[in-house]
This record gives sequence, C-alpha cells and structure tokens, in this order.
Amino acid sequence: MIQFTSTHIPRVYNIAFGDRDFKTFEISDSVISNNGDSEKVLSTVAHAVMLFLNRYPDKYVFAVGLTASRTRLYQIGLIKNLPEIESRLTLLGLYNNQWIPLKKGLNYEAFLATLKK
Repeated sequence: MIQFTSTHIPRVYNIAFGDRDFKTFEISDSVISNNGDSEKVLSTVAHAVMLFLNRYPDKYVFAVGLTASRTRLYQIGLIKNLPEIESRLTLLGLYNNQWIPLKKGLNYEAFLATLKK
C-alpha cells in the first residue's frame, strides 16, 4: 500500500508505504519480507509520487524510513536513479538540519520532492 497524508506543514505530504496489515487494514512499514523485490517496490513508489505531484503540482512529498537503514535503502535507490529523477523533480535531502540537493557521498535523514518548476 502507498498512502499520502498531509503534515502540519502546509503543502507538504508524507508518503507511507509497506505491506497491508489485514487485521487493521493499515500500512505496516516495519515488515521485512526479504522477497527480493525492493527495487520493484521503490519503482512503484516513485511512480506513485509522480502521479501525486502531477495531480498536485504545488505540493511537496516528504519521505523518511522507519529506521536509519531503511532511509539509507531509499537513498541508494534515489542516488542510483538521480539523473532521471532530477529531470522531472527537485529532490532535496535533509543533512545537518538543512535541506540540500541530493548528491553522492552524504547520508541523509529524510527526503523532499516536488515537481521541477
């Protein structure tokens, strides 16, 4: 499941994704399935972000992993696809309490994306 929810910051939406908990019908982002589909999942999430931002072009999408290792996994996927992402999105990473453009070699705490203007 993928879900966008508003935050206390105007125009900023949090993206949550993970397996569906069939008891609560909510997203469980703490599950580790180890089924080898992380690239497919991240690609699907990236597509959902593009659909969301195309529909709401004045919004921002905030993303952070449940753990530092999950955030690092997301960062690896973003860096790997950075040229393609940057052709359509402005992508920032939170580093030392500052939002800066993503680049290799730094470990970010969170990510923020919006359509390129």
